[in-house]
Amino acid sequence: MNNNKITTTNPYNGETLESYTLHSKEELKEKLNLANEEFKSWKTTEISDRVELLSNLADELENDKTSLSLLMTKEMGKPISESIAEIEKCIFLIDFYAQNAEDFLADSIIKTDAHESFISYDPLGCILAVMPWNYPFWQVFRFAIPTLTAGNVGLLKHASNVTGCALAIEELFIKAGFPKGCFQTLLAKHEDIEELIGNDIIKAVSLTGSEKAGKSIAETAGKHLKKCVLELGGNNACIILKDADLDKHIDTIVKARMQNSGQSCIAAKRFVVVEEIYDEFLEKFTEKVENLKYNNPENTETTISCLARPDLADTLEDQVKKSIDLGAKVHYGNSRSNAYYEPTILTNITREMPVFREETFGPIAAIIKVSNEEEAYQIALDSRFGLGSMVFTEDYEKATERILDIEDGAFFINEMVKSDPRLPFGGTKASGYGRELSKEGILEFVNTKTIYINK
Repeated sequence: MNNNKITTTNPYNGETLESYTLHSKEELKEKLNLANEEFKSWKTTEISDRVELLSNLADELENDKTSLSLLMTKEMGKPISESIAEIEKCIFLIDFYAQNAEDFLADSIIKTDAHESFISYDPLGCILAVMPWNYPFWQVFRFAIPTLTAGNVGLLKHASNVTGCALAIEELFIKAGFPKGCFQTLLAKHEDIEELIGNDIIKAVSLTGSEKAGKSIAETAGKHLKKCVLELGGNNACIILKDADLDKHIDTIVKARMQNSGQSCIAAKRFVVVEEIYDEFLEKFTEKVENLKYNNPENTETTISCLARPDLADTLEDQVKKSIDLGAKVHYGNSRSNAYYEPTILTNITREMPVFREETFGPIAAIIKVSNEEEAYQIALDSRFGLGSMVFTEDYEKATERILDIEDGAFFINEMVKSDPRLPFGGTKASGYGRELSKEGILEFVNTKTIYINK
């Protein structure tokens, strides 16, 4: 980003894609005022009418799926097959809320001494979203769909390297028939965000991003007594117990680390493997990683791609180098060219290494051998983060006994941690707070109002 311009670049080939002019302070103020004015009428719009617009939006996504997927792939480099899947997941999300929003937002009748008492779920107003580049459409839609359907209006500050996606999303809402001020994209600098949060029009903030960004937003929001939802980083553990059915689950386990070229907050980053099955796991895991196909992400056969920016590969390279200096062994991979980082498997991992303690945002798998099940859980729980944990075992009933032990926002048994519109999503500890998706997500940005009536 230079001065008042944003220039997007294809991370696969380094080609310049587009340049955009940042909104001036006056333009940002106009958008803020437009959102505020639109909220006055949008909040009174019948939920059934909002739901009808959701159906239009799903149609627009379906109609433009090919071009939107290609835009996503060009801007941040993910394989085109994954970009298409992301658009389809957004449609699934929209359909879920179209079917359930009225029930989720219906008044809750509560019997008390009153003639009538109930809970009303009223929209708060204008909600600011600060969103990342790794899932340019999904992250935005999982904020926007429940938030707008609840009667709020939204402003989006997206990551600068996916500015084309950000503007395309705003256009989708307009084409679907949403009022112009209902959802707007802001092309703004980071320093503009603090000023925006302080404005009385902004009622709350949702951020998906790094721990550092989350702390900054939370500090600013706290200073102004604004609610925020934070979905931050993670270094999820994937526990492999001695009775795990590797033939059945190995593809899922590899996908848990390598999907989106490893650029996922909920990816499995530390593989904690009981020694009885360690050699078999390492052999089968390595074989699957070797078969990943790196090529132009626009090719449908590509299964692993570059990272979204070269500086992200720099960070990953530094984490791996420091871990190797502390004794980690390279079992497979560890070559790098510009934004591409080869899928890499590291062994001989200890707790002080960056690949154990930090979030590694790329295709790096840290494999940790443990002596038994109890040690496996102890190692898995040794984390500042709390986004999700997963365990693979044939004794799934025994695994459920660990539910209370797992402090994370999610615990998946014989499946990779993933987001699903039907289930709440969010973390604990350094992974943030608040929930997205499901009923919990649509109720994050409402005023849960008590109504008490006597004759």
